Amino acid sequence: MNFFCLVSFLTSLGLLSFLRHLIIPLFTYLFATTFLATKPADLKTRYGPWALVTGPTDGIGLAFAVQLARLGLNLVLVGRNPTKLKRASARILSEVASGDVEIKTLVVDFATDEQQDVERVVKDGVRGLEIGVLVNNVGITYPGARYFHEVEEKVWMEIVRVNLEGMTMVTRAVLGGMVERRKGAVVNVGSGAGTVLPSHPLYAVYAATKAYVDQLSRSLHVEYKQMGIDVQCQVPLYVATEMTRKVAMIQKPSLFVPSPNAYAAAAVRRIGRQPRCSPYWAHSVQCYLARLVPECLLDAWRLSIGICRRELDIVARRLDVS
Repeated sequence: MNFFCLVSFLTSLGLLSFLRHLIIPLFTYLFATTFLATKPADLKTRYGPWALVTGPTDGIGLAFAVQLARLGLNLVLVGRNPTKLKRASARILSEVASGDVEIKTLVVDFATDEQQDVERVVKDGVRGLEIGVLVNNVGITYPGARYFHEVEEKVWMEIVRVNLEGMTMVTRAVLGGMVERRKGAVVNVGSGAGTVLPSHPLYAVYAATKAYVDQLSRSLHVEYKQMGIDVQCQVPLYVATEMTRKVAMIQKPSLFVPSPNAYAAAAVRRIGRQPRCSPYWAHSVQCYLARLVPECLLDAWRLSIGICRRELDIVARRLDVS
């Protein structure tokens, strides 16, 4: 009998320890970082009447633009395809009840245009506009899992130009006006690949560019907070976009893989609240749990996934050739 009492006592202690060290901190973390942000701030009053969004023709970028328009912000949409920009503009206007939203489009190809041209086009395009919110969303990744030596130079160079240089040049083009007005918000869309996970094997260049996004955002947050400008890196995990479908073979939204609309609705509520966040609540849970797992296990897990995807991609390419 004494033995069973001892076992029950130790079990109870174990459960209390589990609650104290895992469950309670998890819910405290979620409450502080996600559930408190239930209502979007008045971004138009706080930052300015215009928002600029890169990569706005589909996925997270389009959903972000729709959410900002619903909050009454006018939009500058920056993308490379004029036809898709026109289509995105029409869709946004069709989903916004107010007829007071203006939309302007700028054609920029971050993969091929010179850096100076990108900055010039954006500066000229926003001249006279009070850009209060900048969303650097545009991003690309590998066409499939690859070891670094297998990635064609053209592919990894385009990833660097789009994910790293493009975001930097657009920020430079817009930030000056925010400094003059002493208000503004810069939202840089990062990735769990560069922030949450210790490594992202077989997608190394993509992960490295997203780590750059995170560090630049953090440093700019410290530099410009004193000037009334909120710089934030938002860190999504998987969202049910076309990119995710190709990379992770995820076909539809689920609890941990939100639709772009669900993700963007959470994302706009978090603008200006902290320098780094994972806006969608289920992503926050995953980020919290990932910090509890030893890095060596995460590395091994991600490597096995990368190798598996590489093998599937090789098979798919062989079938296409045949």
